[in-house]
Parts: sequence; C-alpha cells; structure tokens
Amino acid sequence: CSTSSSSDPADCGHAGMRFASLGSGSRGNAMVVEAGASRVLVDCGFGPRNLTKRLARLGLAPGDLDAILVTHEHSDHVVGIGRCAAACGREVFMTHGTFVAAGRAATAGIRVALIDSHTAFAVGDLEIQPFPVPHDAREPVQFVFSDGNRRLGLLTDTGHVTPHVVETFAASDAIVIECNHDADMLARGNYPRSLKHRIAGRFGHLDNLAAAGLLAALDCSRLQHVVAAHLSEHNNTPQLACTALAAVLGCAPEWVGAASQEEGFGWRDLK
Repeated sequence: CSTSSSSDPADCGHAGMRFASLGSGSRGNAMVVEAGASRVLVDCGFGPRNLTKRLARLGLAPGDLDAILVTHEHSDHVVGIGRCAAACGREVFMTHGTFVAAGRAATAGIRVALIDSHTAFAVGDLEIQPFPVPHDAREPVQFVFSDGNRRLGLLTDTGHVTPHVVETFAASDAIVIECNHDADMLARGNYPRSLKHRIAGRFGHLDNLAAAGLLAALDCSRLQHVVAAHLSEHNNTPQLACTALAAVLGCAPEWVGAASQEEGFGWRDLK
C-alpha cells in the first residue's frame, strides 16, 4: 500500500477530493466528503450545537453543506438529521426503507430524496454510489464517493462482507472501514449474551479480522488512506484495529488511521 501520511487540516487545500469525520462510534456518527465545490454530510448522530462545534473544527458551518446522506435509521446516525437539514436547508438522501423506519419524528419538515440502493446519483461534483449491506436495519446502505478520478469507500454498520461489497470497493483510493470490535474482547466482556450475539452476528458489526479480510480481497496498490471506524469503546482499541489492518496491508500500524468518538479525524486529501 501507499506510505503517504495523513493530511494536516491546516495544510489542506480545497482542490480535488477530501474527507473528514466529525465523530465515529455508538454515541454518534457523521462524516464530511468534499469534491471541488460540493460537500455532503454522511449521517448526523449529533444535535445541532454539537454538530456546529464539530463542523467548526473543520472550518465549516451547517450552511456549507450541499446535502445530507443517511446510511440507516439507528439513532446514532439520525438523531440530528431533522434539525441539521432545517439549519442548512438541504435535501436529505435515504432509501425508502430508512425513510419509513426513521419515522415522522426524524423526517418531519425536511426535504427527503429517496434513493435506490443500487443506483448512483450526483450531488454537484460528487458521484455517489450507494450499495446495500447486511445490518439489522430496514434498508441500510453504505456509499462509495468519486470525483471522476478518485474513489472513497465507506463501510460501517455491516454484519459481514459480501461479494458485492468486495466488487464495489475495487480500485479504491481511500477506505473508511468499520472495526467495531475485537472478537476476543467482546467474548470476554460484560455485555449480555444476547447483545454479544447481535454485535457479532451476520447482521451486526464487523470485527477487526473481518475488516482486514475485506482489505485482503482487494488490490490495495492505489490506497492513499485507510481509516478504522465505528470502534467500540468497550470491546476494541485503536491499536488492535490498526494492527489488524496493517498486517494485511504490509505497512506500519501507525499508517492506518482510527476515527474516535470525540474527535473523529481531520481532513484527509486524495491526490
């Protein structure tokens, strides 16, 4: 894999494509993807004040967003959607299943654009390819983003890696991938047995080795960035996640990034 390092937010320009996380984990998720003059927010698991504070760390405000995308209806991804959409006055893109499952409380008063889980669409300079994933939600999707030259794949909240996911992630220049838990830590932990089964099940969340297995199935020669995301605060550590991914990539664990709950990660450029 490439040995390029993470971009410092202060050094990032606006040309090309870049992405950043506002926070990643069971207490709230949101990510920003930008290409050219276009900028989208993926999920909004934070209230308006918290969201505004987190956007400000990236030099942004809610009004700088061009659209909001939703992966699925779980609260750590949608709790702030309605108020965020009202603040920025933008459309919210989601599948019909997510729209129905989210309910009126989450979608009242916002402009919703329904998407098909297999059909690409565009927001300005960004082409966005949704794809279905196995997760315990109504019609969950994840996304691959492109500006025509570079490709960023996002994969979280997924119970297992399907052949379609592998095909969709081919020729990626950057990947943000769920490393929710370390299987041994989860098994030894204090969660109820039913919750452990849900997390580790085929419609739950990827563990470190499952995430590494996806990378092993890909041609990684184009990768500029790999970031572990949606880490459990009780059943994983950034060191375990990064070490598992680095072992497949053949690079130092320090090259692999890890998104945190409080800080997410700063801007990363795609050249």
